[in-house]
Amino acid sequence: MLTNIPEVKLGIIAVSRDCFIIDLSERRRSAIVSACAKDGLNIYECKTTVENEKDMLKAVDEVKAAGCNALVVFLGNFGPETPETLIAKNFDGPCMYVAAAEGDGDLINGRGDAYCGMLNCSYNLGMRHLKAFIPEYPVGTAEDIAKMIGEFKPIACALIGLSQLKIITFGPRPQDFFACNAPIKGLYEIGVEVEENSELDLLVAYKAHANDPRIPAVCEDMAKEMGEGCYYPEMNGRMAQLELTLLDWAEAHKGSRQYVAFADKCWPAFPEAFGFEPCYVNSRLVSRGIPVSCEVDIYGALSEYIGMCVSGDTVPLLDINNSVPASIYEEDIKGKFDYQLTDTFMGFHCGNTPSCKLCADRAVKYQLIQHRLLEPKDSEPDFTRGTLEGDIAASDITFYRLQCDSEGVLRAYIAQGEVLDVKTRSFGGIGVFAIPEMGRFYRHVLIQKRYPHHGAVAFGHYGKALFEVFKFLGIQDIAYNQPKSLPYPTENPWT
Repeated sequence: MLTNIPEVKLGIIAVSRDCFIIDLSERRRSAIVSACAKDGLNIYECKTTVENEKDMLKAVDEVKAAGCNALVVFLGNFGPETPETLIAKNFDGPCMYVAAAEGDGDLINGRGDAYCGMLNCSYNLGMRHLKAFIPEYPVGTAEDIAKMIGEFKPIACALIGLSQLKIITFGPRPQDFFACNAPIKGLYEIGVEVEENSELDLLVAYKAHANDPRIPAVCEDMAKEMGEGCYYPEMNGRMAQLELTLLDWAEAHKGSRQYVAFADKCWPAFPEAFGFEPCYVNSRLVSRGIPVSCEVDIYGALSEYIGMCVSGDTVPLLDINNSVPASIYEEDIKGKFDYQLTDTFMGFHCGNTPSCKLCADRAVKYQLIQHRLLEPKDSEPDFTRGTLEGDIAASDITFYRLQCDSEGVLRAYIAQGEVLDVKTRSFGGIGVFAIPEMGRFYRHVLIQKRYPHHGAVAFGHYGKALFEVFKFLGIQDIAYNQPKSLPYPTENPWT
């Protein structure tokens, strides 16, 4: 269960232009609420219908008193341009604007002209520089609008979460690792706070948690999660100590914010100083909706958090790591899946993918690369233990990232695909990924636009919602894996 994302409480306000029949808006509003109930959506029905500015203030007060933090503004007829747009100004939360389709009555007294009113509504929102979410086609029946509201809810969750998010870092990034360095200016542009600390601050706090009375209970939970033979019993106490340190730091340092994410340095000094690798601990926090990105990747943690809000599920951060050997492609993919070799790659990280997303044979192991670097040759792994390893289970996925580039410009990419049910024959938390036209996307988006090697992985197809979140945040460049029929601007037409 994710405990670090908002609970969205929706409200709906109907508006009506005073030269139209107010009852038309109210009946249509009630029909939407009934349609939402059939879809399992709980929405508060504001009984104040807005015709003027005083109505607007009363309606906004009503939904605020009801605890609503996301709002649907419904044009049941043409609507009053000034009051309806001032709702977005006076309500402290994301607003969606939708309009009624005709067909639930005659075209004399039953015609509302909301199709026309939506045009003036969007014009007035623009003049007032107010942000609002408007669906791809915002006009519909009660059943249509209930579906729009269902799609708006995860978008609203992400927007609310970002408005109350603080990213806490323990750095600096590893030496010669520029990929994870990005200007924090972009965070402030979208309303996210950041607190930057030293790795030494974390070490001091960790030592202060020695002999914490809560450690045995955390150790017991770790053992229950992994199962006998799948972890190092003698290390659980140290790892539990770190988990409690991070959770206590989050609570003590969130300040005015409600939600937190971590971007932590995890090598090369960490394992020797703390006595273990932090990956398994990170995975446990990620499974609860608290992103912990590796290598002080601030925008990686940000991306993870957005995906958690949109999907309602855990989201790890992975390296876009290595190509799939042709031998594995020929043996396990060709003829079984509709992908070319260049559509595939392996997504990997040392061990921060939660156990619930790994195959059944997952286990806490040691970081092979760090063992080579930090411990004596041919020695048994010691402080490089602590990674959660195993193949990532087959699943639909969305691979994406929101990034602030070296010029201080926010940009994003989104690509939908899947993790294949193919054994990797490798180490770490790793899976065989397939994304249509990945080869072209890799060259003309990831390389061409200078994205770092980390990407967030949502388990399911959430591209539509992520696109709307990024668009609402004002991201101008949202790239995706374009089909061959739509060449990239930098793609050589003679290739």
